[in-house]
Parts: sequence; structure tokens; C-alpha cells
Amino acid sequence: MFQQIKLPYAYDALEPHIDALTMETHYSKHHAAYTKNLNDAAQKAGVADKEITSLLSSLENISDEALRKAIRNNGGGFYNHNLYFSTMSPDGGGQPTGLLKDELEKAFGSFTDFQNQLSSLAAGQFGSGWGWLSANRDGRLILSASANQDNPLMEGKGFVPILGIDVWEHAYYLKYKNLRADYIKAFFHVIDWKAVSSNYENIRKG
Repeated sequence: MFQQIKLPYAYDALEPHIDALTMETHYSKHHAAYTKNLNDAAQKAGVADKEITSLLSSLENISDEALRKAIRNNGGGFYNHNLYFSTMSPDGGGQPTGLLKDELEKAFGSFTDFQNQLSSLAAGQFGSGWGWLSANRDGRLILSASANQDNPLMEGKGFVPILGIDVWEHAYYLKYKNLRADYIKAFFHVIDWKAVSSNYENIRKG
């Protein structure tokens, strides 16, 4: 059975950047629904025992079109939100250090350049979706955006997300209304770069 991550912080811990009501609604309603619907669909498809990254990387193996769509949407929602909530912290913000810092600068020029590029992708995603920082086993970093609950795992190119910015309106609208760019700017104040660095190192280890 697929399970939501347990939040290591209170709903109000990320204020003033992300408000408590948004966090509670996002986690206990939206994420919980994705998790339940994924478990229901995975059970029917006979894939409930698969690891989520493997499942999302091999959706073409699910022959039933309706179940494949349900698992794509809800499995993406489950995975994406587990990543999202696990890479935020009330002690977040600032910049990464060590290997991730070096690789970000190598790939994008500087941390500021990286921040601007990812922010632009997330802000420019039409409708609902995500902005991503992803890595492959060689340590290469890329930036991308995807619609709905899709993510780079589904593209079959060997890249795994290590950080995602949720730009569905439910992630920010209660506080920021239509000012998506303001929410994205605030999001950088709560990124847990230690968690993102750990994700990066785990992918490099294979």
C-alpha cells in the first residue's frame, strides 16, 4: 500500500511563506485523495506491490487504458506531493552546499541563474502543473516543467526529480490569489536543501 509521507513539521510551520490553511488542505485533502485513488487503481491493476518510481516509469505496461490513466494522474499526484512536502522545512531557504552547489553552478552558471530559470519554468507552466529540478545517475541536472501531475519519471529519459514546485492553484491560491510568481519566490524561502542534496546523492548512488 502506498502511504503519504508524515509531515515533519506543523501545518503552520512554514508561515508566513505558506499559510497553515493551505498546508492543511493540500496535505489532508488533495494529497490524501491522490493516495487513496492510487491505492484503489493499483489494486485493480495488480500493481500495488510495485515501487512508485518503477510504476510511474513503466505506465505503458498497464494494459487497461482507464486504470493506466488513473495511475498516471493519482500516482503522479502521490509521488509529486511526497517529494514536495519532504523538501520543505521551517528552517529552509538559503542555498545548497557541497556537491549539489557545485553541480548547480556547473549546470546553470550560478545559484541565482538556476533560481531564475526554475522560477521562469514554474511561472510559465500553463494551467496546473509543476516545475522540476531532476538528476540522472551520472549526476547530470536538468530543469523542466510538466502539466497536471506528470513528472520526468514518465518521460523515460532516466531523470528523477529531486525538487518540485507545485503550481496547481490549490498550492497557493488562498494566500497569493493569482500571483503565482509571488508564491514561487516565497517557496525558495522554505526549500530544505539538505533534503534536496540527499535526493541528489541517492540518485547518483543508483
